[in-house]
Parts: sequence; structure tokens; C-alpha cells
Amino acid sequence: MTEIDMRWDGWGDPSRAAEKLPAGVTLLLTAVLGHRPRRAERLRLDDVELTTPVLDAADVAALAAAVGPDDVRTDHDTRVRHAGGKSTPDLVRRRARRQAAPGAVVLPGSEADVAAVLRIAAERGLAVVPFGGGTAVTGGLGPDAGDHRGAISLDLRRLAGLERLDEVSGEATFRAGTRAPTAEAALAERGFELGHFPQSFEFASLGGFAAMRSSGQNSAGYGRFDAMVTGLRVVTPTGTLDLGRAPGSAAGPDLVRLFLGSEGALGVITRVRLRVHETPAERHFDAFTFPDFRTGADALRRVTQAGTGPTVIRLSDEAETAVSLAQAGSIGKALSKGCTAVVLHEGPAGVARSRRDATAAVLTAAGGRPASRKLAEAWHRGRFGAPYLRDTLLEHGVFAETLETATTWSELHALRTAVTEALTTGLADAGARHRVLCHVSHVYPTGASLYFTVVAGLPGDMAAAWEPVKARVNDAITAAGGTISHHHGVGTDHAPWLEREIGEHGLRILRAVKKELDPAGIMNPGTLLPVGSGA
Repeated sequence: MTEIDMRWDGWGDPSRAAEKLPAGVTLLLTAVLGHRPRRAERLRLDDVELTTPVLDAADVAALAAAVGPDDVRTDHDTRVRHAGGKSTPDLVRRRARRQAAPGAVVLPGSEADVAAVLRIAAERGLAVVPFGGGTAVTGGLGPDAGDHRGAISLDLRRLAGLERLDEVSGEATFRAGTRAPTAEAALAERGFELGHFPQSFEFASLGGFAAMRSSGQNSAGYGRFDAMVTGLRVVTPTGTLDLGRAPGSAAGPDLVRLFLGSEGALGVITRVRLRVHETPAERHFDAFTFPDFRTGADALRRVTQAGTGPTVIRLSDEAETAVSLAQAGSIGKALSKGCTAVVLHEGPAGVARSRRDATAAVLTAAGGRPASRKLAEAWHRGRFGAPYLRDTLLEHGVFAETLETATTWSELHALRTAVTEALTTGLADAGARHRVLCHVSHVYPTGASLYFTVVAGLPGDMAAAWEPVKARVNDAITAAGGTISHHHGVGTDHAPWLEREIGEHGLRILRAVKKELDPAGIMNPGTLLPVGSGA
């Protein structure tokens, strides 16, 4: 299938970028922000001035000798397109006339190419930033050279494709640069699917999913991506590892887990072996309403602990429910109270239907009322579209960003309150009128993830104004016992808070592992391990 490069200064397919906001969203924003958003003129790619130089000729020649001259790119446009990820602060920086970018973009075509590039980088003092789909939102794709002479972006798009499908065992081996839609298309030809659908699905790579410990919208049914991984091949500056031999093992600590969530700081994931399943025969959508978020969250807890088996189950709070309805043009309904849950059951014929009936019984007994399944179907149709709306908001001078965390069911509401208060206080201090939305995005028998969306009229430099607000939120999350990241990773944005979660001893262990695998410290400096941590 044909793959499309993402917009250089925004999310996704450039042809799907919207110039206008939906009428309902404009009305809602006018009420929230106190003014009608106006669209600003976009910066052209040609007008960007790069503040970081191209690698010197000797560096380029050495890399070209390893991977071929056509696969070492130093042109202006390619460098800009690899200058960061897709968080809102990233995109604010993409709108500045002067920007930093990697000194070169290298596209290896084999595992041997990757090993050669890492060897050359270590010898020549160059940092290496692995680049999959470019969808990261926690700062881990910036061209940070650390203490090195320069940085290269290691684009893995040529390391793509299905290598093997074991239909008997239900395992598929892919090269790590394979984009998720390409992987699903290849599996579908054989009657299988992976079933991992995060919001980044249309552009993210399988290696990126593994490196970030991604969690998809269908994780209630199929598990997180790290639960799907049965094996990895990883190239590090000191050697290559082939990990994962059997579906279960007691042969020491599981080193596969060491590289899941390593974010390119320990090495480059080149192959991923994954658990797959047959394409579901049935799919059933449902929606339920609840009088308030607490009632709805308790209903989701009961479903999860009863094990009724929904593939998707999500709960939007009152504010997010209102915005979703406004986006769909239902202004009158958007002003009503209450929360909405969307539910999907899929699987073999008959099995999915029985699971659906069991889930509906639990939700109804917990205070839920059945609503039009069109709400769930609409969510499913538009589930990858939110970043496009985020970009349109940004072009109209409205800051929109997301963040997520997770905790146990017993602490869920305290964590939600702590994060909401931190956001509200921080944005008020910044002089920003705002709205905070929240939903339960992923569920477990013992707890759940909370996903927050912030819409604000941040004055002046939006990225600079957001930094103290984000720091305040991170402090609140760690103080309340939540995780600093449920599925967006650590990157550079969360690295200063990692020690609070894993402890100083845990950080020392990671430093020691990095020193063994990456003694020159060339792999993604500042990502995962904070600057000054010995990484």
C-alpha cells in the first residue's frame, strides 16, 4: 500500500488538514475563550532557517559508504521533517522561522546497515536518534546532540515488511520500520490481524510501538502492545540481541521487557515478533450514558473485574461529552449533563454477542442507560481524527494538548482531581481561559488510565507558557501516586520525573545498562534518562 509522509508542521495526511473549525466547536470555543478564534497565516517550509549545520563532508562520506549515497540525506526539507515529533509544543516550534534539525537523515536498508551506522557514529562522536513514524509526543525525536559533535536521524522506513506469519502459532514477524496500516493489510490478506489501534495508528511504526510501550484503543480486548510482543531483535552499539525464544520461560529475567519502552536510548529495534489473531467475524457497537463520571468509572471497573470481554470500553467525562456532541453539531445536547461510554465487542460468531450481553447487563446494573449506538459508531469512524482538529485549533491561535496517566481504581478520582486542579491553577496563572476534558482510555482489573485534553487561549509564546503548567501537572501526578506516562512514553519531557517513579536505585540500574550497551552515549541523548544522570 502507498504510504503518505506526514505534514511537516502538523499531523497526518496534508490533504486532510482542515482550514475551518466545525461550527459547533467555534461556538463552544467562543464561549470558553471569550473571543472568536481567527486563523493565522502558516509558515512555508522554504522559509524555515535551520540553526544547526549539515554534518561535515567526512561524516557524510563515512555514512554513505555504509548505507549508500542515496540514503544519506542532507537536504533542507528532509532535515526539517525529522526535526521533532508531533506534540503541540513540537508543532509550535515548527511554526518558528528559525529551527534546529538533525545534521543528516540516514535510511538504513538492513540490520547490517544499522550496526555500521552505530559504529561510525560512535567513532565520529555523533548522536543517533531512531525515527520510526515520527509520531512521538514526549520530546524524544528532537535533534539533541548532547555532548556530541552533531546528531543524525536514523529513519527506519526501509526496514519494513512482513517476514513470516506462523498461522498455527498465531505469530507474525515484521521488520521494525513497518507502518501499522501496512502490517494490518499484510495480515488481513491471510485472515489475521494484530488489532493494535492507538490514535497514531495511520502513521506509526511497529518498532515505535515497541520502543514506546504503546497502548491501543482495543487494549481492553487484546492487551497493550508490550503484551503482544513475543520477541525482538535489537542492534546496540556493542552488539546485536535476538530475544524471545518461547511463549513462556524461566531462563532468568526477561530481556525482551528491557527494550520495550527503551525509546531508542539503548539501541535500535530492527525486528518485532508479535502475537496475532484471526480477523473477528462479528463487531458490535454500543453506547451508554451515566449521570456523572464517578458512576461511569465504577461501572467500567465492574465490567473489567467481571471479565465480560469488551474489545473497547471508554468513558468521557461531562466536558468531553459536551465537546464531542458539539463537534458533531448537536449543540443542544452538548449543553446537557452526563457522561458517555462507548463499547465495542468483536470476536467469533456468537461469542462476541454473548460478551456484549454480559457487559450490557453489568453497565445497566451499575447505573448506565443504553444510548444510540451511533455515538459509538461515530467515535469509531473519527477515532484517528482528533490530531487534525488539534492542528486546526493551533492555526486559529488556540492551544490544545493531551496528557495521560494511570492509577488504581481506588485512587482514580483523587488523581483526576489533582491533575485537573494543577492544570486549572497553572493555566490561570498563565492568564489563559481554558477547558479541561478527561476520559478513561484504558482499563485493567486493578485500575485505569486517565487521558486529559487541554484547550486554552495561551498568550504569547505558547510552548514557553505551557512548560511551567506541564511541570506542575507532572509534580501533581507523581505526588498523587500516578504514573508519569501510561502510553506516551518518557521522552525528554518526562525524564526529570522518572526518578520519582522508579527511585534513585532504579535509575542507577538503567544507567548501568546504558553504559554497557551504549558506552559512548550516542543513543538518543536526554531521552528516557535525564540529562546529568550519567547517560
